[in-house]
Amino acid sequence: MADTPHPSSIYDFEALSITGELAQLSTQRGKVLLIVNTASACGFTPQFAGLEALWETYRDKGLVVLGFPSNEFGAQDPGSNDQIASFCELNYGVSFPMMSKVKVNGAQAHPLWKWLTRQAPGLLGTTGVKWNFTKFLVGRDGTVVKRYAPTDKPESIKSDIEAALAA
Repeated sequence: MADTPHPSSIYDFEALSITGELAQLSTQRGKVLLIVNTASACGFTPQFAGLEALWETYRDKGLVVLGFPSNEFGAQDPGSNDQIASFCELNYGVSFPMMSKVKVNGAQAHPLWKWLTRQAPGLLGTTGVKWNFTKFLVGRDGTVVKRYAPTDKPESIKSDIEAALAA
């Protein structure tokens, strides 16, 4: 799904929206992105509310929150894309862009997630995503600024988002 064999920025990728429409990340050029692997039945699922609050607060300043559902961790997002979209909207008022369900680890991982994890490895240099609600902050230049653990609540990264928006 990457437009180039050796992507240099987030803008070299595309994904499918949760409704199945092609989304070229190049259309987000110049914006700050917060990319999150999500799940509907996880202990961290209430973070949807915090992600929505960030989206509401900063979208007019250039932030785009992108949720990528994944069923890799404890089978905590087994539903269809339609079921996931309904759940997120009904339970958390999610209006930020949600993408189609993807794999974030291994040989079948979406190319974007392979790139993100190489750009910002986790603890001890591990590239794998360890659990739902791992977050990646991408600057206006299309490069990864920082990776956040699932335990990092959305509201705790406001200052980093503000700094990225100001850059």
